[in-house]
Amino acid sequence: MDYENSDGEAGPVLPTAIKVLVAGGFGVGKTTLVGSVSETQPLRTEEVLTERGVGVDDLSGVEGKHTTTVAMDFGRISFGEDLVLYLFGTPGQDRFWFVWDELALGALGAVVLADTRRLADSFPSIDYFERNRVPFIVAVNCFEGARQYSLDDVQLALNLDPEVPVMLCDARDRESSKEVLIALLQHVMRGRGTRRESQPARS
Repeated sequence: MDYENSDGEAGPVLPTAIKVLVAGGFGVGKTTLVGSVSETQPLRTEEVLTERGVGVDDLSGVEGKHTTTVAMDFGRISFGEDLVLYLFGTPGQDRFWFVWDELALGALGAVVLADTRRLADSFPSIDYFERNRVPFIVAVNCFEGARQYSLDDVQLALNLDPEVPVMLCDARDRESSKEVLIALLQHVMRGRGTRRESQPARS
């Protein structure tokens, strides 16, 4: 597909750029997912956990974690020649939530990563996106040794709308992470189609 520039000459199609958020609780794998799928060197704002975080950061279930995102992760991935996703990983700890509003500006949708060992940590992200009407899906990151629940159980435990997709993923695996992003795009497009159908016809 081509477009015509101001001189009437044909040129390449400009890719559509889409902003996507990757959210979830502390240590759920947001940085890992963005890094596994990004076709460029991801931007990371990780800092080493220190003694100052003792009593502030809840490390139960993720005792082996030694760093934390303090601002955002950033990466990009192209689908074909006409679609580019810009991925923004949000910080998981509540003391960094003040940056969420800035990161969410212009976002088409979001992925909420969940960990069955700390499922309740997903609620702040889910509440935020529901409150701001940002379409989202839930991807359960399959950690080794974590108890496995059915997707229906996860949907029920998180009190999700039945239309919100829930899927399994391995944030370390590029193809698995790509499938998550594709599922989000499909969910967003279905939602847009439903809204168009529900709008009254113009006379």
